[in-house]
Amino acid sequence: MREKLTDALYGLGWGTVKRLPEPLAVGLGQRIADTVWKRRGKGVLRLEANLARVLPDASPDRLARLSRAGMRSYMRYWMESFRLPAWSEERIRNGFSAEDLHRLEEALASGRGVVLALPHMGNYDLAGAWVTTRLGVPFTTVAERLKPESLYDRFVAYREGLGMEVLPHAGGSAFGTLARRLRAGGLVCLVADRDLSSSGIEVKFFGEAAKMPAGPAMLAVQTGALLLPVTLWYDSSPVMRGRIHAPVEVPETGTRAERAAVMTQQLADAFASGIAEHPQDWHMLQRLWLADLDRRDDEPTDKSSGTEKP
Repeated sequence: MREKLTDALYGLGWGTVKRLPEPLAVGLGQRIADTVWKRRGKGVLRLEANLARVLPDASPDRLARLSRAGMRSYMRYWMESFRLPAWSEERIRNGFSAEDLHRLEEALASGRGVVLALPHMGNYDLAGAWVTTRLGVPFTTVAERLKPESLYDRFVAYREGLGMEVLPHAGGSAFGTLARRLRAGGLVCLVADRDLSSSGIEVKFFGEAAKMPAGPAMLAVQTGALLLPVTLWYDSSPVMRGRIHAPVEVPETGTRAERAAVMTQQLADAFASGIAEHPQDWHMLQRLWLADLDRRDDEPTDKSSGTEKP
């Protein structure tokens, strides 16, 4: 019953929110975010705990202000996502602005294949729609299998409608398909700041141990593709901002696993630089650091949404 209710709520979002005038949708998102933030549920408390890792000298008042801004940013993601299928091509083309775009354009022109790796920042669905619309470049991504299956199908249909090829996260076949796309000179986009498997690579992230997915670096090592970190953020305008960071190069020496580990650490460092500049736009409402994963009894009953962006 809970799964059916969740699916129905998402369906209501895509069916109703996309029809609202934009100012009304923006206001609705902010009211929902503020309501959730005031309830101080598990998701909000976890967000503040994560932000305390990013800004260890921040006062409780500053962390509270950041978490409120973070929930507004997070809800902006959802409002935009519900409305994206109804956006015109012009609205999508004008909805995102990328710094150092030449790095991506040059990488695509090289024919080597490109892996774009992003943290849970801003709205990567909008950035993806911009890539397929403004740049005219299709790409392949993966999506975590959700329950119920009908909800997963909704997200796949949504992203395919934006021009993406979507592979299921579960199972080993996704890596092989991604590698084939890269060897053909294609583009792969992966969210890569939280490991969802048992094969993650340990990194130092804001000075503490965390695990991040091995996939982006392993794909680059195995196929020769270029690995580019990307960070996203919002400002006060309707346009989302982003930065294409410098390529993460494959080390010349070491085993495949050793080279992937070095690259994943460099990827984590690039993510950290972007998150430190725009912490309110990092939508990490889940445990990330290993020290937190080892502690499971220190959080209250869930009273607010901790739903992760799929």
